[in-house]
Amino acid sequence: LKLDYSQYRELQAFSQFGSDLDKDTKDRLAKGERIVEVLKQSQNSPITVENQVVIIYAVINNFLVDIPVDKIREYEKQLFEHINSTYPEITSSIKSEKILTEDNEKKLREVLQDFAKEFLTTI
Repeated sequence: LKLDYSQYRELQAFSQFGSDLDKDTKDRLAKGERIVEVLKQSQNSPITVENQVVIIYAVINNFLVDIPVDKIREYEKQLFEHINSTYPEITSSIKSEKILTEDNEKKLREVLQDFAKEFLTTI
């Protein structure tokens, strides 16, 4: 996360001077924008550690690549509601075991993939 974020900041500063950016640079900038959105938290509304793990996992593993930046907040809110109500075993396992087990990671990948498709049809 730190590496992706720092690369984003460097590319952001560099891209101000160049108008012709290659696909890789554009992709890194887009991912960086999503990382910045994910790291924002509303005042007096802390996000639980297990939900932080879920959303950081999603952004780092490119599950948010198709989600418009201005819809990230809405996506997060709906994702947390969806996972906590439909797949509570994922977040409860993260909370109790303090790690993302291999089984939970597999389940989480499936949930994130399906949820992104579903979310995109509603916006």
